[in-house]
Amino acid sequence: MGLFDTIVGEAVGALSSQSGTHTGLLDVVSGLVRGGGLEALIAQFQQKGLGELADSWVGTGRNLSISADQLQSVLGSAQVQAIAGKLGMSSNDLAGALANLLPRVVDHLTPNGHVPSQDLVEQGLAMLRGLQGRG
Repeated sequence: MGLFDTIVGEAVGALSSQSGTHTGLLDVVSGLVRGGGLEALIAQFQQKGLGELADSWVGTGRNLSISADQLQSVLGSAQVQAIAGKLGMSSNDLAGALANLLPRVVDHLTPNGHVPSQDLVEQGLAMLRGLQGRG
């Protein structure tokens, strides 16, 4: 088992140990990361003045937390409402869940403190989704 497999396994373990995790949330995070790449997602945080938060998730130190309101400001209320509607959740519940999940997923996808190539991110997300389905 390679290093990346181990990291994905740890991410799945963290996700599956979290009670009440909506099964569609990982797909949402995957879509956010894939929709232009991890670098583009981090750039969104930087454009909204929250680059320090996203940088902490990529870095090897402590992950700074993000509030549901901050997350909504980055993603946009319309996008959060649309995703929440698809998942049958309220916008506030979705934003809170993503605020908890997104930093951990980004952290697990960037174990060495830098953003990997998009191909590696794609592989990690695919493995993460596959392992979640087995749990």
